[in-house]
Amino acid sequence: MSTNFDGLQAQFENEVASVADAESLRALRDRWLGRKAGLVTDVRKQMGSIPAGDRAAFGKAFNALQQVVETGLERVGQELSQRENSALIERETLDVTLPGRDVTMGHEHPVTILRRKIEDIFVRMGYSVEDGPEIETTFFNFDALNIPEGHPARESQDTMYVSEDLALRSQTSTVQIHAMQRRTPPLRVIAPGRVFRRDTPDATHNPMFFQVEGLNVGEGITLADLRGTCEEFVRQLFGAEAPVRFRASYFPFVEPGCEFDYQCFVCKGDGCRVCKGSGWIEMGGAGMVHPQVLRTAGIDPELFSGFAFGFGIDRLAARQFDLDDIRLLYSNDLRFLEQF
Repeated sequence: MSTNFDGLQAQFENEVASVADAESLRALRDRWLGRKAGLVTDVRKQMGSIPAGDRAAFGKAFNALQQVVETGLERVGQELSQRENSALIERETLDVTLPGRDVTMGHEHPVTILRRKIEDIFVRMGYSVEDGPEIETTFFNFDALNIPEGHPARESQDTMYVSEDLALRSQTSTVQIHAMQRRTPPLRVIAPGRVFRRDTPDATHNPMFFQVEGLNVGEGITLADLRGTCEEFVRQLFGAEAPVRFRASYFPFVEPGCEFDYQCFVCKGDGCRVCKGSGWIEMGGAGMVHPQVLRTAGIDPELFSGFAFGFGIDRLAARQFDLDDIRLLYSNDLRFLEQF
């Protein structure tokens, strides 16, 4: 019997003592017990060439070697497993005596805060809140609002088109058309929501911003009703002393039309970068609903009249929260957002 079983056992004991991790243990198991080239497997293959008189002794020595190898590998595997479990327990152990960590609670965005306040004001004034799609057909975005073909507002440099006949709405006036088609006068609705225009971002402009449109249609509605409604809204939102002015303007969907501004909250009317030196910041456009718009929505302009207005919620937020740049509302800067 030429195989040196004692030498093989000593070699295995030396190699198994150097195992430090699961990867080296797998390599050692393959080296000794691998089916094709393992050292123990090679010794087993010699069994057929051993003389008959020596086979009993060879088999006994082989079994002892195999037992040593298998036992040694199992022992080291258990030791590695225990070591890994101990390390895992140590990493995941919680010291219950340590003070707890404060959990940062989320809160509403300043635009949402102001939007809810605006909705509450108008609901108290008898208006209902309407919603509508942000992607609209050119009919609702332009045709129904008396904006004809060739008008600059319909050009791609002003409007974000999705396809030839679909666009991201450029005003929430589209919701008013849906409301007039679905309901009959008298009706009072507001439509807050996001709108999209190809504006260059600056302190008072953003390509995506929030707007609230208002519509009041009934018998005998006049421009005086519009002015009274807007002034009451500003009084409830900013207080009785908030200076507001009205000035004539033109919009295709109203006749006559006007714009109303509030005094610049930064310079108090003296002129600055925010108000572009005018002392005033535009709050929105308004006017008496154009007869053609009423007619398109299925309402007889001979029987009913109405007014409409649109406010930029972002600009109102700038006034409400003393912001000198509406881009702060969309900066995702936690130092700014955590103030609300």
